[in-house]
Amino acid sequence: MTMPLFDLPLAQLRAYSSDVTPPEDLGHFWDATIREARAFPLDASFEPVENYLSVIDTFDVTFAGYGGAPVRGWLHLPAHREPGASLPVVVQYVGYSGGRGLVNQDTRWAQAGYAHFIMDTRGQGYGGTLGDTPDLHPSAGDVAHAGLMTRGIGSREDYYYRRVYVDAFRAVEAAQSHPAVDPARVVLVGVSQGGGIVVATAGLAAGRLDGVIAALPDVPFLQDFPRAIDITPRGPYPEIAQFLARHRDRYDAALAVLRYFDGVNLARWATAPALYSAAQMDDICPPSTVFASFNAYGSGTAGSSGTGAGKEIEVYRFNNHEGGQEHHWIRQLLFLRKILG
Repeated sequence: MTMPLFDLPLAQLRAYSSDVTPPEDLGHFWDATIREARAFPLDASFEPVENYLSVIDTFDVTFAGYGGAPVRGWLHLPAHREPGASLPVVVQYVGYSGGRGLVNQDTRWAQAGYAHFIMDTRGQGYGGTLGDTPDLHPSAGDVAHAGLMTRGIGSREDYYYRRVYVDAFRAVEAAQSHPAVDPARVVLVGVSQGGGIVVATAGLAAGRLDGVIAALPDVPFLQDFPRAIDITPRGPYPEIAQFLARHRDRYDAALAVLRYFDGVNLARWATAPALYSAAQMDDICPPSTVFASFNAYGSGTAGSSGTGAGKEIEVYRFNNHEGGQEHHWIRQLLFLRKILG
């Protein structure tokens, strides 16, 4: 669906800097969160399953995510891979409302010769693709707007995306644990919410987890929350605005929590080369929010990781949230060829 170019002109997008600033204890918060998650055994299991495809082998994956709770996934491998060889792995995160899907619904990266790990998203799978991982955290029953954007928004400890980001971090560790995977060659990919999770995981991995060599966030969600809440007419961001329309006294408190999960803040830590995409007619993830993340990506500080990460962005002027689709996948394949040599 096309629409007018409602956001900033491209020249201003390329220079746009978000007003979002990191909390002083952001690093401490995420260090403690990851340390708490790693206190639980990973318990990654890979059970072969029938996928009805002759060129792909598929494994039903379970691993311990946030709080040790089981998270599901798929691992797809090229069936005719060289015995004993270890493959670079593409870890894929899924868009809002979607789950890991059916067993053979998305095997594109394995078709391209990679190990392909798809993480189920807790509490989702009711929309575009099926899911199998519940969100059993007590905050799931709190007062919130329909959807997931305000689940647990009363505190940084309980906010929904704290659990999702931990699951995503542990998904990389789970993928790395499989004998057919080269743990030193991990690529993160995702569209929309999946792209936002890519940004978060790339940032959280820096200094905490080795092996992530590329991040490919496609029209990423969960970036520059204050601007997104103000200008976005469609999709999940308005869940927050609608919640605050009723809870008029909670704006400052909600934004204080969201700073811990804003991709703009986490992107600064990232060190892996990145290929972003943005769509100038995108009214779900407006291009200014994507550029806020891209422009912050890898910027770091004098005392932190992140300084100097290589990055590129592909802009699709006449597309809405669908972005570049199959054209951008070719762009991603070429980008990875350059990274992997």
